[in-house]
Amino acid sequence: MHKPDRLHELFRMQKALNERIGVRPEQMTQEEKIQWILNYCRAMSQEIAELTDSVPWKWWAKYQRFDEQNARVEVVDLLHFLISLAQVLGMSADDLFDAYVKKNQVNFERQETGYAVKNEFDSKHI
Repeated sequence: MHKPDRLHELFRMQKALNERIGVRPEQMTQEEKIQWILNYCRAMSQEIAELTDSVPWKWWAKYQRFDEQNARVEVVDLLHFLISLAQVLGMSADDLFDAYVKKNQVNFERQETGYAVKNEFDSKHI
């Protein structure tokens, strides 16, 4: 039995969920895309806060505990919104993968050179 490509499957599943909710990027105006980009950025900010709350970050509080299971759920929530954001920007699973590979190479090059100087143009080709 053929196993589907997992990244493509995540993109397919997220598209189906977004359509169920009524979000259809291919039908959006520029203004609607901007609004949804902001919506997803705000949602991801909230999910980051919830992820932060999963770890004992209050050094003065003794009652806190590390909730690893919740941290994992928050990471998945972030992925939902990140894929939605990529889709609003017109990116496919292949586009995201290709951009990741290119940016990963840039990040390795930055580490090789000590990242002592910011090069604002090293990511322009991505």
